[in-house]
Amino acid sequence: MGLKKFKPTTQSRRWMSGPDFSEITKNKPEKSLIVRLKKSGGRNANGRITTRHIGGGHKQMLRLVDFKRDILDTAAKVIAIEYDPNRSARLALLEYPNKIKRYILAPLDLKVGDEIISSSDKETEIKIGNCMPIRNIPSGTLIHNVELFQGKGAQIVRSAGGYAQIMAKENNFAHIKLPSGEVRLISLECRATVGQLGNVEHEAISIGKAGRMRWMGIKPTVRGLAMNPVDHPHGGGEGKSGQGNPHPVSKWGMPTKGYRTRNRKKYSNKFIVKRRKP
Repeated sequence: MGLKKFKPTTQSRRWMSGPDFSEITKNKPEKSLIVRLKKSGGRNANGRITTRHIGGGHKQMLRLVDFKRDILDTAAKVIAIEYDPNRSARLALLEYPNKIKRYILAPLDLKVGDEIISSSDKETEIKIGNCMPIRNIPSGTLIHNVELFQGKGAQIVRSAGGYAQIMAKENNFAHIKLPSGEVRLISLECRATVGQLGNVEHEAISIGKAGRMRWMGIKPTVRGLAMNPVDHPHGGGEGKSGQGNPHPVSKWGMPTKGYRTRNRKKYSNKFIVKRRKP
C-alpha cells in the first residue's frame, strides 16, 4: 500500500493525502458477512449525549470479523483483500474447503492465494496469518489479534500497523510487549496471530480539511479556552487568557495532560509487569 497526494486545486487539497488502495482486490463486501450499522450520534438510550464529537458521517455496513478463529486445523485460502470503513486495518476474506467464508484482519504481506490455518494445540508452522496458542509461538515473534481471556477472541493489537512481541515465557504466562510499550502477562493458553498488521502507512495520512472528518462521523472539537465560564473551567477571561487554576483540567474538572486515571484496584493491575510511558 502507498499514499496518494492530490493536486493543490484548493488550500485544503495542498497537504491532503490518502491511501491509494493498491492492495484492495475486491470492491464490494461479502453479503453474507455484513449487517446494518445503526449510528447513535453519541447518545445513550435516554437520548442524552454521553460521548461528544460524534454525529453524521457516511452510511456504513458492519463487517463481521472472525476474532475467535474457531475453525481449527483446517487450512483456509485467502481469496480477497478488502477495505473496511469501520477500522484502520484491511480485511482478508478467507474461504474454507467446505465453502464457509470468514473475514480476518489482514496481516502485512498476506497475499491472495495464500493458505493459512488456525491450530488447536498442534505444532504449526510459524507463518504470517497463522493463529495458535501463545504457548506454541517462539519468543521474539511479532504477533497481533491477542486474546486476554482464553476462548473470548482477540481484544488487543487490532489497529493498522500494530504488533506486539513475545518477550519471555514464565510458568503459565508470557510477557507480551504491547504497542504502547506496556509489558503485560498473558496466559500461554490464549491465542494470537503471527505477524504485523497491514496498512502501515495509515498513520501518515493527512486529513487535510474539516469536511473529511465530518464524512467520518467526527464533529468539531472546541478548545475549553474558547468557551464561556459556564461551559468549561478554562473558559472566560479577557482576550487570550490562560487556563488558570487548576491547570489544566477536562470539561468536568478532572486533571488532564498526564494525570493518571487508571483505577488502583483494577483486577488486571497484577498482570502489568511494566507500565506504559505516560
